[in-house]
Amino acid sequence: MRLSSFCKRYMAEMGTKWQTATNPRFSRGLSLLYEDDAVVVLDKPPGLPAVPIGGSDSPSALSLLSARLAPKRQRALVVHRIDRFTSGILLFAKTGPDREILVRQFLGHTPVRQYLAVVRGRLAAREGTLVHYLRREGMFQRLSTEKDAEAARAELRYSVERLLKGATLVRVALVTGLQNQIRAQFSAIGRPVVGDRKYHPEESAERLIARVALHAAHLEFAHPRSRENVSIDCEPPRDFERLIQSLSPPARERR
Repeated sequence: MRLSSFCKRYMAEMGTKWQTATNPRFSRGLSLLYEDDAVVVLDKPPGLPAVPIGGSDSPSALSLLSARLAPKRQRALVVHRIDRFTSGILLFAKTGPDREILVRQFLGHTPVRQYLAVVRGRLAAREGTLVHYLRREGMFQRLSTEKDAEAARAELRYSVERLLKGATLVRVALVTGLQNQIRAQFSAIGRPVVGDRKYHPEESAERLIARVALHAAHLEFAHPRSRENVSIDCEPPRDFERLIQSLSPPARERR
C-alpha cells in the first residue's frame, strides 16, 4: 500500500515570525495523509506540539485529532512524537491493541523514518553514517561515551540531496529514534541544522526560516491489522521550500 501527498496547507498564513508568537493559532481542520479504522497519519505543521504541553491549554496535534474523532466515537492514541518545530508525518492509533503493535515496531526500530534537513556547510561525504552516544539531561541530549551506562546509542544515515549556498539539503534515515537525535548529532559534527537555536545558539540569528529546518518526509510501517506495508510521503511546507529556494545557487554554480 503506497500513498503520496503534497501536504495540504491547513495552517493559516502567519508570516515568518509565527514561532515567536506567544499563542500561535492553528486551524481546527487537520491535514490527514491517511486514515482507516486502525490508524491516522497527520501532516503536522511546525509549531504545533504533538501532545499537550503541561500547564498550557494551547492546541496540540493530539487534542485536535481527538476532537475530530470524538463524534465517531473513536480515539487518538500516541504512537511516536516529532519535535514541536519539526513539520511532517505523525502517526496515531485508534485502539489500544493497534497502538501496542505499532509501539513495538518503533521500539524495534523497524519502521522506515526519513527526514529532510538543511544543515550548515558541506559534509565530508555525499552519504554516510553518524554514530554518537547521547545522555539525556533535562530537555537536551548531551554527547557522552559508550562507557556511560546512562547514555544511549544514536545512529542515523544521511545522503546529500542538494548543495546550497553555505548549506546542504540532506535526507536522513533514523536507525535509532532518540528525542532531538538529528539535531544533536549534526550539531556534534559542526553541521547544525539551520535555525536550530536549541543546540546551536548562533542559529538565533537566522532570518530565512523561523524554526529548525527539519521535516518528517517519509514513513513506512507494517499495518497493525493487515501487516501490509504502509508507505507515506509528505512534501515540506512553504517555509522550508522558501528556505531552499533562497539558498539555491544559480544552476551554473551547482556541482
